[in-house]
Amino acid sequence: MHYDVIVIGAGSMGMAAGYFLSKSGKRTLLIDSFNPPHNKGSHHGDTRIIRHAYGEGEEYVPLALKAQELWHDLENATGKQLFLQTGVLNVGNEKSDFIQNIISSSKRYALPLDVLDSIEVNNRWPGITLPNDFIGCFEPTSGVLKCEECIDAYRELAVLQGASILTNSKVKEIVVHDQKVTVKTEDQTFYSEALVVSAGAWSSSLLSMLDLNLPLKPVRKTFAWFDANEHLYNHRDFPAFAFETSQGLYYGFPSINSSGLKVGRHDGGEEINPDESILGFGEIEEDEADLIQFLNAYMPSKKQLKYGKTCMYTLTPDENFIIDLHPVYPNVAIASGFSGHGFKFSSVVGQILSELIISGKADQNISPFSIKRFKEKFFN
Repeated sequence: MHYDVIVIGAGSMGMAAGYFLSKSGKRTLLIDSFNPPHNKGSHHGDTRIIRHAYGEGEEYVPLALKAQELWHDLENATGKQLFLQTGVLNVGNEKSDFIQNIISSSKRYALPLDVLDSIEVNNRWPGITLPNDFIGCFEPTSGVLKCEECIDAYRELAVLQGASILTNSKVKEIVVHDQKVTVKTEDQTFYSEALVVSAGAWSSSLLSMLDLNLPLKPVRKTFAWFDANEHLYNHRDFPAFAFETSQGLYYGFPSINSSGLKVGRHDGGEEINPDESILGFGEIEEDEADLIQFLNAYMPSKKQLKYGKTCMYTLTPDENFIIDLHPVYPNVAIASGFSGHGFKFSSVVGQILSELIISGKADQNISPFSIKRFKEKFFN
């Protein structure tokens, strides 16, 4: 069967790309090894934070603002509430790069930001106890995305626009020749003019078929929900948060509809093979203990574990994204290496991938995410 574009990997970025491509009139096929949204990759777990004043670097701010606009568009198109404006509290030492990037990016882009000392944070949110040398940066217009519902919404619209979605089908072979693409699964062969690869932790094996050996490292990550005082931690009164501490970088969510306080650790994690089974939450002793020590230090009060889950990050060496055209094949767009902070951007990344396929260039500045930064060591 022949299509204009094939998208391999119909998760966060791929499903959004499928929508924008099909909306533009491209006959689009999305292929996924599972049935998105699913719990095999990086997009499950109910919620993701969307921040605008960005601690990872100012280059992300225009993308975050455009992503927020597109999430609102998706809400309007589907009639679904996908974003909760809980605000986001970023916490750390005032002199850290993380905090300084947040403050500087808020000034550069005129973003609303309340910079609070530890006493002001403790008074404003009684469920938090900060040490004296920490400050809080509160973004009132940021908040929480319902990640799996977001993917469902893009899937619904993509199908309405005419996209085809092939689920539970693993790609076995990709051939690009004379700007023609052949994709083979176990029992079918598909042809197209262009290709998008957005397969998360499985990107390395797929890209190796296109003579790319990018430095992508899948790691096991955990997060968990805890019973907590709803008066203190409910989503109407308590923000989503990111804490940079001497023990590590932690993030979390208020209790949404009494689901419990959700906490995870951003840094660390064990390298894994995505094709092998991943140890469940609690099968490694430190899973719960690590989160408990964070809560005891910064949100002290008895909190009983409800349940935990695992997911995967796909890390690049600099933890910045890869969003680019293939260096040899101009009809192949690649999105990978989102390093645990990509979901919030998946709306705009989907739009960018569509633009790269249609016109060969993106409206947004994606030069920081070029494949060429790895050229010396990682091209086959």
